[in-house]
Amino acid sequence: MNLSIVTQIARTHLLAKKRQTLIAMLGVTFGIAMFIVMISFMQGVNQFLENSALDASPHIRMFNEVNTQRPGLIDELRPNGFNVVYHQKPKNEQARLKNGVILAGRIEKEPGVLGVSAQVATQAFFNNGPIQLSGTISGVDVERENRLYRLNERLKSGTLNALKTNPDGLLMGVSLAQKLNVQVGDKVSVTTPVGDTRILRVVGTFGFGIATIDNTKSYAALSTVQEMLQRDPSFVTDIHVKMIDPMQALSFGKRLEAMFGYHTENWAEANTAILTGEKLRNVMTFVVSFTLLVVAGFGIYNIMNMTVMNKIKDIAILKATGFDKRDIVAVFLLQAVFIGLSGGLLGLLIGFGLSYSLSVTPFDTGGMLDIKTFPVIFKAKFYVIGLLFGLITTILAGYFPSKKAAQVDPVAILRG
Repeated sequence: MNLSIVTQIARTHLLAKKRQTLIAMLGVTFGIAMFIVMISFMQGVNQFLENSALDASPHIRMFNEVNTQRPGLIDELRPNGFNVVYHQKPKNEQARLKNGVILAGRIEKEPGVLGVSAQVATQAFFNNGPIQLSGTISGVDVERENRLYRLNERLKSGTLNALKTNPDGLLMGVSLAQKLNVQVGDKVSVTTPVGDTRILRVVGTFGFGIATIDNTKSYAALSTVQEMLQRDPSFVTDIHVKMIDPMQALSFGKRLEAMFGYHTENWAEANTAILTGEKLRNVMTFVVSFTLLVVAGFGIYNIMNMTVMNKIKDIAILKATGFDKRDIVAVFLLQAVFIGLSGGLLGLLIGFGLSYSLSVTPFDTGGMLDIKTFPVIFKAKFYVIGLLFGLITTILAGYFPSKKAAQVDPVAILRG
C-alpha cells in the first residue's frame, strides 16, 4: 500500500464535494460540542449538589432509633409458643443517647475524625404575632457546630459570639426569619412538643443555600434547648460526625454501631435522592450525546455511500491498475477519519467556548441556592471521551461504504 497515493486520492474525493464534506464535518462538530457542553454542565450540577449535601449534612449521624418491632411480654412468658399480637403499642422510651457528651468526646479521638458535635434536636413552633410556623431547633455547642458546618461563613446577619454569650439567643435560617418577618434583635416565641414556650431573641441569621434547611432550621444553646424540653444537662439526641475523608463514613458508621449500640446514618443514606438524581442525569447526558453522534454518523454514511456510487468507475480503474481491496478500504476510511478528526477538534473548541460562556453567565436563584453562575466543570477526560466517541462513530460510518467499494468488480463496471 502506497500511503501517500491513497491519502492524495482521499483528499481529492473530499475536495470534489466540498459542501457534502462540510455538512458531514459539521454534524460531528455539533454532536461533540453538545456532548462537551452537556457533560460539563451536568457534572458541574452534580458536584454542586453533592458538595452542598456534604457541607450541610453530617458525614455520620448517630442517634437512638425507637424500635417499634420488639418482643412482647407474651413472647417472654411463652418463648416456645405461637404468639400473635396485633397493633403493638410502641415502648415509651426516650430517643436519647446515654452519656452523649462523653460518647462525642470518645468519637472525636478516633483517627480520621475531623469534628464531632453533640446536640439536642426537636420540632418546634415559631410565633411572631399572628404568624406561626413549624420548624426545628437544635441545641448545640456553637464552636463545635461551627467547626463542622462553617457557620461563620454562612452568616447573613449577626454573630456567632452573640449565640455563645446569650442563653436566650436564637440563630435562625434566613428564609425562616423572612417568613416570620423578624431580624436581629427581635423576639420570637418558641414552643416545643412538651408544651414549654420560651421567648428567644434573634441574634443572627444563616443561609446554607438549601431551602429545606433555610426554611425550617434554627440554633440555640445546648443548655437552653435541654431546659425547653425539661431534660437534664446530659440529655443528647444526636451526635454529628465529620470525617476527613467522607468516603470512610460507611465503614466508620458501622464501627460506631458496634462500639456503642446506637443507630447511624451516613451522608449517602441521608441524601439518596440527590445521588439517584446524579446517576439519572449522567445516563441522560450520554444517551442524548450518543443519539446526536449516531445521527451525525448516519449523515456520514449516506455521504460516503453516495461517494462510492459516484466514484464507481474511478474505483474500477484503481482496481484495474493494481489497487487491492485494502487500498480501496483505506481511501474511504481516510476520508471518514479526516471528517471525524477535523469535525471533532472543531467541536471541542466550540464546546469549550460554550461551556466557558455558560460558566460566567449569572444565575439568579432568588436566594434558594448559594450560587452566582451556572456550575460547569472543565476536565480533560471529557474532551478525550468526546473526541474518541466522534472518531469511532465516523470510522464505523465510513467502514461499511468502504467495504462496499472494495467489492467492486472492475471488469463488470468497465464493460458496462
